Amino acid sequence: MSTITYGLQHIKKELQHLSNEQISELCLRLARYKKENKELLAYLLFEAYDEPAFIEKVKAETGFMFSQLPVQNYNAAKSLRKILRLLGKYTKFMASKGAEIELLLNFCSNYLQYADRRTTYKPLRLILVRQLEKIRTLIGKLHEDMQFDYSNDYNAILTEADDKLPWLNKNNFLL
Repeated sequence: MSTITYGLQHIKKELQHLSNEQISELCLRLARYKKENKELLAYLLFEAYDEPAFIEKVKAETGFMFSQLPVQNYNAAKSLRKILRLLGKYTKFMASKGAEIELLLNFCSNYLQYADRRTTYKPLRLILVRQLEKIRTLIGKLHEDMQFDYSNDYNAILTEADDKLPWLNKNNFLL
């Protein structure tokens, strides 16, 4: 026998009938089962009110992780993927395209600073390429005013990448 999975609308309607005590009890019970649920609840309770400070905290954390980047290409690629998983989790918590773009631009900037530029290891190269494509796609989904702001930062990263990385063709990523 399998349990029935209810949609978000049904859950929302049912939550409206519960008291505050029952809702808090459900939240605590939910947080007990998965680390990510606990982290999301902690973000919503303690960090969500000051998103710019949270973004700076995440940037500092990823900057530290980049400074610890291993020299070997295989291990460096694993560490970069770990950083991207962390960024993905935090951007899911914030649910903001602008914050996601800002964090990915910071990732690309750190990549250019810390990663091996002369590598021929394709997975290491593709990590940057995928992030540039992701940023370009996200910028296209924003409002025109915000597009302009982020496109300037994106083009600056592209120019820096074109100067530092002989294997990157800037023209493939222009907006």
